[in-house]
Amino acid sequence: MMLRTCPVLYSKAGPPTVGWQPLSFDGGAFHLKGTGELMRALLVLRLCAWPPLVTHGLAIQAWSQRLLGSRFSGTLLRASIYGQFVAGETAEEVRDCVQQLQTLSLRPLLAVPTEEEPDSAIKTGEAWYEENLSAMLRCVDLSRSLLETPGPNGNILMQLKVTALTSTRLCKELTSWIRRPEASLELSPERLAEAMDSGQDLQVSCLSTEQNQHLRASLSRLQRVVQHAQAQHVRLLVDAEYTSLNPALSLLVSAMTLRWNRSRESGPWVWNTYQAYLKDTYERLRRDAEAAERAGLAFGVKLVRGAYLDKERDVAQFQGTKDPTQPDYEATSQSYRRCLELMLTHVSHRGPMCHLMVASHNEESVHQATKSMWELGIPPDGPVCFGQLLGMCDHVSLALGQAGYAVYKSIPYGSLEEVIPYLIRRAQENQSVLRGARREWELLSQELRRRLLGRGLRVPS
Repeated sequence: MMLRTCPVLYSKAGPPTVGWQPLSFDGGAFHLKGTGELMRALLVLRLCAWPPLVTHGLAIQAWSQRLLGSRFSGTLLRASIYGQFVAGETAEEVRDCVQQLQTLSLRPLLAVPTEEEPDSAIKTGEAWYEENLSAMLRCVDLSRSLLETPGPNGNILMQLKVTALTSTRLCKELTSWIRRPEASLELSPERLAEAMDSGQDLQVSCLSTEQNQHLRASLSRLQRVVQHAQAQHVRLLVDAEYTSLNPALSLLVSAMTLRWNRSRESGPWVWNTYQAYLKDTYERLRRDAEAAERAGLAFGVKLVRGAYLDKERDVAQFQGTKDPTQPDYEATSQSYRRCLELMLTHVSHRGPMCHLMVASHNEESVHQATKSMWELGIPPDGPVCFGQLLGMCDHVSLALGQAGYAVYKSIPYGSLEEVIPYLIRRAQENQSVLRGARREWELLSQELRRRLLGRGLRVPS
């Protein structure tokens, strides 16, 4: 594949002369995994597809601790759900998990399981956010230590949850103000970026004295995370959240990108997440991509379908507002396809100045991405990568990794007490994904039958 400069383009001469061949997601790559891993995966994915277990997960966990005791309950969790979806509790356990992934040509995307639920009154005060900042900084260091020698395209990536560093109440207040015409200057990304960089005494008229103090502290925390991440060569993928928060989150991300995404050599250090299940996503993505190109900024995108569908619809119905989500699954898929083609076109024109993570468990979306990459001459190990959750969609992840594509697995880590509530919330948000794992169950069952019936039984080392 050829890279041009000024402007950076991927050559249309890039695709090989033979036709594009779709990857096979038939579970053949499961031969790379041990029998015990496959059995656990089948059991856990079947359990997680049972709605009552997901809906009442926290209550069931508390009940099991009372009935079985904390030690035995914890042992069961470690052998099942925790072991399937979590890298471990200590840095050594995380490192062991990542080394196993690397032998399968997969890469880590660490996630700190710390966040503030919307309208939560449990966690308040700057001390809680400062503790989260310390956890984020440690995650940066751990991410860097896992891949000591990143190559030109072997990016070290890490997830960042902004509401772990700033309150959802502040985000809602900023969102309501952003939607007013008079807010354009007072709450501009440029002003926030300047305050973030200089530490000046920023005052926003719509906020109280206490809220202004919290905003300044939040900007300082974000600045320290990105500054440390860049120094450690770690790129930050900011998670999207609810529509009541996203305008404020996007404002904060825009301020960070103005400060940190200016280098033409290094690409984007701060990426934003775009949710295809929202009706306005395509236009926002198009507008943001064009604005970044005009400003000469590197642009990083994680493209997801979205996880808050049911809750967004319930809130809209309760408040009597317009439903922001796509009407059905096919409309969401069409939105994802359009956003994907838009971003791949930008990558083909801007090269390393534009990065994309295709974060999807959908086989059709992955096929579309790989085919378009071939047509546009985008190399498999270039600025486009793929992302799936640890413990899920391994038949897709393994096939991509073995074909030479850059594939990241989203990896939470931490103690049982920290991670299990986080996993249950993620499962509640992703129930459609868990229910849609039927094909993965079938492929796991097929491989286990092949082994247990003695045809090519492999004893894992």
